[in-house]
Amino acid sequence: MTIAWNPSRGPTIGVEWEVLLVDPKTRLLRQDADAVLAGLGGLTESGEHPKLKHELMQSTVEVVTGICGTVAEAKSDLAITLKELQRAAEPHGIALAGAGTHPVSEWRDARMAPSQRYAELVEQIQWPARQLQICAVQVHVGLRDGDRAMSIINALATCMPHFLGLTASSPYWNGDDTGLASTRSVVFGALPNTGPPPLIRDWKQFEAYMDTQLRAGSIQSIKEVWWDIRPHPDYGTVEIRICDAVPTLREIGMVAALAQCLVQVFDSQLDRGYRLPFHDPWVVGENKWRAIRYGLDATVITDNRGSTAPLRDEVYELLRDLEPTACRLGCAEELAIADEVLAAGAPYERQRAVRAREGDLASVVDALITEFTEDRFVTCAPA
Repeated sequence: MTIAWNPSRGPTIGVEWEVLLVDPKTRLLRQDADAVLAGLGGLTESGEHPKLKHELMQSTVEVVTGICGTVAEAKSDLAITLKELQRAAEPHGIALAGAGTHPVSEWRDARMAPSQRYAELVEQIQWPARQLQICAVQVHVGLRDGDRAMSIINALATCMPHFLGLTASSPYWNGDDTGLASTRSVVFGALPNTGPPPLIRDWKQFEAYMDTQLRAGSIQSIKEVWWDIRPHPDYGTVEIRICDAVPTLREIGMVAALAQCLVQVFDSQLDRGYRLPFHDPWVVGENKWRAIRYGLDATVITDNRGSTAPLRDEVYELLRDLEPTACRLGCAEELAIADEVLAAGAPYERQRAVRAREGDLASVVDALITEFTEDRFVTCAPA
């Protein structure tokens, strides 16, 4: 089969941020996305908002940007839409929060959004899909040429633990501390066609892979391939999907800046005839697991021979390497938020620090609402 690539005009940015609807009194999730979305203005003829969407569960609303040229533009786009969402949620007594999982609410209490596509998904996958009360962030970065997409995805896969370590925000599930930094990754990983992207060398091999999947009936369309990093030929983008939903808009800018800088660096290296870095599949999978379990405290594998290094050190070095590119792209300020995360703690660390100080998960929910509303980190002690 032939899969056409819709070229992007340079490293454009698009962001999808899944946001939780929370009752600030009970601290539980509210299954009221229908009512909130119905109260919005500017709906299309089909009754949908162009930038606020249903997700699988009624406890979640997805906020999306348009096609943005810079990270600052994407943040501004999100901020405008979030204000509209907050105005619609306020009359219902609903607060907003960002996290990979809700610390307290039971997945069994979730109600599915009214969508034929989601109903078919649950019917096909059953229990793994019914417990998907989770939230993520996806960042799209544009590519002008799809032939290089798989090489760039393979290179980005070497940085998967960096993305996940900085954004992991789901240490709690149904009121329990799972011992993981990213429980969301494990819950989502129970679905088929998820996980790290397979090591596919070029676009022709990707087309053959998709053709095989379709012939076998494993998928009905390319959109059912939910890898941690995947090509999106309709948009002409590489989509980074490994991140937990983060609590603050500042961290959204950080993720978008990291993604845009890396894609730009790898794209430029291909222009100069360089061979991009890649890890063997076992290294990519092992590094993802280590980031799921330990977050930024993971020791990750740095080459195909089994060398290791602390993830915090690797993130710090990567940030220094990307600073010139960030300056050229105008996202140096957003990329620098990663240094603040290294100092103040990733979201999973901040949640655990709040619980250790306050002794209950209700305070963790309150902190998540505060971080989202005030766009700042709730920290309990100097870093």
